[in-house]
Amino acid sequence: QVQLVESGGGLVQPGGSLRLSCAASGSIFGFVFLGWYRQAPGKQRELVTSITSDPTSDSVINYADSVKGRFTISRDNAKNTMYLQMNSLKPEDTARYYCYARTSNNANYWGKGTLVTVSS
Repeated sequence: QVQLVESGGGLVQPGGSLRLSCAASGSIFGFVFLGWYRQAPGKQRELVTSITSDPTSDSVINYADSVKGRFTISRDNAKNTMYLQMNSLKPEDTARYYCYARTSNNANYWGKGTLVTVSS
């Protein structure tokens, strides 16, 4: 059973940056889909960004329109860790951020989330 643990959240001023990490207790090499979701108070959880990894093709990265050009997802298979670099943060980015992973046989894993607050 793989466990995902997020870290790196906190309070940041508008325009600032944060880097979130998602550390897996096991190898992430076999995951075919990795993503970051977020949920703001009173709102539904939404997909922020994802990266797919198919051994037969190149990885595909997608971003929500609201974060394009500001957020960057990456993965380090050697460290079993996924990252979310967030720049030019806005108050509307305030939310709990969750990492998510799915295997090729559709086993799903969620972290417990890390809180990001963007406020002056």
